[in-house]
Amino acid sequence: MNHRIQIGGQQMLMHPSGALFWEERSLLMLSDVHLGKISHFRKFGAAIPTQAVQENFILLRRLVEEFQPFQIVFLGDLFHSSLNKEWDLFEHWVQATPSELILVAGNHDIISPLRFEKIGLHYVEDWELGPFYLSHHPTDTSEHINICGHIHPAIVLRGSGRQSLRLPCFFLKPKQLILPALGAFTGSHSLKQGPKDRVFVLAEGEVIAL
Repeated sequence: MNHRIQIGGQQMLMHPSGALFWEERSLLMLSDVHLGKISHFRKFGAAIPTQAVQENFILLRRLVEEFQPFQIVFLGDLFHSSLNKEWDLFEHWVQATPSELILVAGNHDIISPLRFEKIGLHYVEDWELGPFYLSHHPTDTSEHINICGHIHPAIVLRGSGRQSLRLPCFFLKPKQLILPALGAFTGSHSLKQGPKDRVFVLAEGEVIAL
């Protein structure tokens, strides 16, 4: 179930996958998909089922069907490393997707921007859009609210005993929103919640405000 929140005077929907939908602009934001990572690991002997390669593309198709966005922005690390067979799957997805596609460059995006532009995906270093500054790395800005990725944020929940549970989350600071990683097999990094921070965990198909 989606969770609606207002940021910068704009309505946003947080999706249990980690996607963020800006309603007023019909803009879907996705971060750290890391396409090609599964194939990369399989190449070097990791025991990952072949069907896992399809999971990211199935999710991407479902998100497009649900939101029917005018634009889709990838907030960096769309691909994990160099080209592999998942590029062909991605190219087919691009051809079947009616939305305008933009990639905000991340540190893992080492594939030539010309390849992205050739298949119709615009490549930018960052993007100022309304009250927001879209980037891959978290960036301090006084003029905008920074929406970013890179961290793969998670929060650790602790019980009364020694049990603990780490869950991916949207991590909202007063001037910044860090999106969780969308891709499978991406890992996460635990953050500590400050007194002015708000956390929205992803658990069992829901977005839950802590």
